[in-house]
Amino acid sequence: MALGRLSTAPGAGLAGVVALLLLLWGVLPAKAAEREMQKRITVAASGTVTAVPDIALISAGVVSEAETARAALEANTAAMRRLIEGLKAAGIEAGDIQTASFDVHPVYSTDTSNAPSPRPQRPTIVAYRVQNQVRITARNIDRLGEVLDRAVTLGANQVGGIEFRVSQAEKLRDDARREAIANARRRAELFASAAGVKLGRVLQIEEVGEEGSRPMPRLMKAEAVPIERGTETLEATVRVTWELE
Repeated sequence: MALGRLSTAPGAGLAGVVALLLLLWGVLPAKAAEREMQKRITVAASGTVTAVPDIALISAGVVSEAETARAALEANTAAMRRLIEGLKAAGIEAGDIQTASFDVHPVYSTDTSNAPSPRPQRPTIVAYRVQNQVRITARNIDRLGEVLDRAVTLGANQVGGIEFRVSQAEKLRDDARREAIANARRRAELFASAAGVKLGRVLQIEEVGEEGSRPMPRLMKAEAVPIERGTETLEATVRVTWELE
């Protein structure tokens, strides 16, 4: 059959018109969407705010060793009770003292200096070690040095992991968000002006994650233990899309 004869079949003309309309129906919205995308601008910008930490998190604990696990546990328990009660007496609230870790494990020796044979000897248990750590939330950083000094005096032989925080971080970060929006608009207006167009309505605002703080040294005047709490720079990043006129 010749292809030209297909157009003479009944209904062939109508089918061709329908096919053409369907094709245009798909192409025209795509072209319109493409033009719409060309009339937008998206800009990312950040804002920052600096704050002085007012809370400190401290890890403090006691490590005890003895010939038996029971003896090590009893010694550690007594030491931890003195530590916790002493911290409470120093003004730390009970709710700000939380057990962070507790561990009991044997201590092995592999000393083969007195062995009659150079062959490797099996490790032997020479003691047991008990470790108990608490996480302390110090809400008066001006007395942090005193708290650390007192913890050691009370028997803590494992102190570290000091972490400073800003209690109103989320509220302060709102100021950084406002600055980020202002910076994004300023940058978008600059681009639009350079391109000879104007900004229209905002189509989308998206916050891009949360940046960590950047500590800056700031020496605390603590008589007992010198501590640097530093400052924290809270940052917010936004991505904003505008319509172009």
